Amino acid sequence: MTNYNLLVFVNNIGNNLNTKTTTPTKMTKAVCVIKGDTVQGTVKFTQENKDSPVSVDYEITGLAAGLHGFHVHAFGDTQQGCISAGPHFNPHGKEHGGPNDENRHVGDLGNIESKGPESATKGTITDKLISLFGEHSIVGRTMIVHADKDDFGQGGFEDSKTTGHAGARLGCGVIGLAQNL
Repeated sequence: MTNYNLLVFVNNIGNNLNTKTTTPTKMTKAVCVIKGDTVQGTVKFTQENKDSPVSVDYEITGLAAGLHGFHVHAFGDTQQGCISAGPHFNPHGKEHGGPNDENRHVGDLGNIESKGPESATKGTITDKLISLFGEHSIVGRTMIVHADKDDFGQGGFEDSKTTGHAGARLGCGVIGLAQNL
């Protein structure tokens, strides 16, 4: 007999649902708890409405000094660690790119910069392509911090156009809707 686990995220921030479509129409918030062997942290997402950019606030510890690729991956599956999350979230079938590139995966958020494992890596990214609303929402997908710098598809490596040559997956977590942040 096979057992299946179902994880359901529910968000009810006041009267936040359009009753005809059950799509949130007002501010939506999501959170992701990053866990890895030496890396841990929290990523918080806020979007005012379906047409506004997403604010991504992160605080991650345990990263080596330098730049680290920071991506939303396709699946909200961490059963076999971060590898289960699949490739970068790419519903439009584009090549890998930087966060300001026209030709990029939805999940390509660029790099975060760490001063070293002794201090927390904190910052905010604002992105106009990811969304907490609609068919291509990032909710239920996995956020991953990588070991190496994302080359934005320009590095000339075999995997530059698919992963940004960002290296190993150091920590990850599933993005879920949040009531309060």
